Amino acid sequence: MALVALSAYLVGRHASRSGGLVELELWFHRPVLLVGATVVLVLVSLIVELDFRTPESQISLAGGLVALVLLGVPLALSTLAAGDSGVRTAREAAPGHPDRVLVFTDAADSFEPDRRVELLTGSGWSARHWSLGARGPGERLLRAEWSGPGRITVTLEKEIEVFTVGEDGTPAGPSSTPRPR
Repeated sequence: MALVALSAYLVGRHASRSGGLVELELWFHRPVLLVGATVVLVLVSLIVELDFRTPESQISLAGGLVALVLLGVPLALSTLAAGDSGVRTAREAAPGHPDRVLVFTDAADSFEPDRRVELLTGSGWSARHWSLGARGPGERLLRAEWSGPGRITVTLEKEIEVFTVGEDGTPAGPSSTPRPR
């Protein structure tokens, strides 16, 4: 079972990269939950294999398991409640291509804003996401928009990036130019 949980996490981790499948990322990119489950399952399997005959070893084993549960369950529940992928703030479909959508995500988990722009292509289980940039401290994302049927313009504080979207929905680029002041 530990290998199943770890494998599910690795599938989700791979899907979270640019070009990955959206549904797999949503279902399986849960590091604390799945890696935590892997650790718990490995510990439980080790405990089952060991023979604890003395009362002292049984008490220390019980104390360790109680501590593991008291620390692990709240951590897993808080991860599920808070989510780790951010809040989607806006969506903008491409002109003439409703299956291509710009998605804006605000993933601020500190004092600094962290805004991401992604291109979602396709639908259902075949939908893929392409990162057009994550902007954190030091570089503000001002705007991202469709500037044509196959063009996306991302305006940053210091530069303008233009992505071209191919017929298959895969973005190419960016071509960057300094932003006029």
